[in-house]
Amino acid sequence: MASAARSGAAAALMVAVAVLALAAGGSAQLQQGFYKGKCNGTDVEAVVQGIVKVKSWFSREPPVIAYLLRMQFHECVINIRLRRRFADRPGTEKTAAPNLSVKGYEVIAAIKAELERRCPGVVSCSDIQILATRDAVALGGGAAYSVRTGRRDRRRSLASDVKLPSPDYTAAQTTAYYRRLGLSAFNTVLLLDAHTVGATRCAAIKSSRLYAYGGRPGATDPGLDPAYAFVYKTNLQLRRGVLPCDQNLYNDGSTRWIVDLLANNAGLFTSLFPQALVKLSEVNVLTGIQGEIRKVCNRFN
Repeated sequence: MASAARSGAAAALMVAVAVLALAAGGSAQLQQGFYKGKCNGTDVEAVVQGIVKVKSWFSREPPVIAYLLRMQFHECVINIRLRRRFADRPGTEKTAAPNLSVKGYEVIAAIKAELERRCPGVVSCSDIQILATRDAVALGGGAAYSVRTGRRDRRRSLASDVKLPSPDYTAAQTTAYYRRLGLSAFNTVLLLDAHTVGATRCAAIKSSRLYAYGGRPGATDPGLDPAYAFVYKTNLQLRRGVLPCDQNLYNDGSTRWIVDLLANNAGLFTSLFPQALVKLSEVNVLTGIQGEIRKVCNRFN
């Protein structure tokens, strides 16, 4: 009993440390309510929420939360922002293989157009994306949360900048990738839990897990529940994680305790996931006079 109590206290302490780490840092230039009084009397955040909700993208496109979560990851890590007319030019970020399936641009474009109508050249595409993701998460049943704004848009878009973590990464490789962004292992597990929203392409796992594990034709990853291989927090405990990088978080003892903690405390994930998103949203931001405020999100000014 005493040992169990000590284990429980240790876990609680680790959670507290993780929360403090999530709350710390970020760009000092960002602030709550950055656009208040700057958009001709318009409540910028209300406009974003209204378009995400009232224009019915959420009801017509249930995966929009997955689209925007993924876009936030790409925006924060590699700053994907050029698309359509400029996106298809050779060598831009949008042409890199990992970005070809990124979706949800229509939501961002509609919000940008409305805000440009109300207050031209004021609200950045980067802030719009962060605000839209926040509202989609809340509409999808997640906890409401606030974000700091004041980001500016970059004037760089190179396919060579697209260096995303592989779906086949080990737990050590995944946590090391996020650590370079200033995110802890606890942050990492929280963020990868977003993979429970939306879907993945069969091509992403058919060779690595289903039909050619270890380069052997017909071999299935022994770390995948054999029955689940046919039908495709708790799923990881049952060896039903679809992406190897997800399942590896449970297979590795250094991160298994985090998976167990979140799987056994549903409310804990709900309360901490937004904080991880906020932490991610403040990676590599431009503020002040850096970059620009794009007039149209799919091209430089």
